[in-house]
Amino acid sequence: MSKKQLEEQIIQNFQQDEQMMVLVFAQWCINHDLYPEELYLRAYPNQLSNPALQQALSLTVSKEEAGPIPDNTVLGVLSLFGNDDLAFIVAEEIAKRNKQ
Repeated sequence: MSKKQLEEQIIQNFQQDEQMMVLVFAQWCINHDLYPEELYLRAYPNQLSNPALQQALSLTVSKEEAGPIPDNTVLGVLSLFGNDDLAFIVAEEIAKRNKQ
């Protein structure tokens, strides 16, 4: 494998992992009756549209069909990809839920 092919493979793997992170976030929101687009907009008010989020939303299932996604899992994957602002918003929603 050439250096260029290796670089392309690394980029492709990162993009796939990033898409999985967005899907985990979106499904977690669905599982907790939250709107992923609304939380995303609160975290990143200058980004009106996110194609990766739109694609992930097309892959989500109802919360009845989905398996549980632990809060620590969604926070971990968001932090892993540097989405600290979104992780903060998610943490706020978890705190709200835990108060109830």
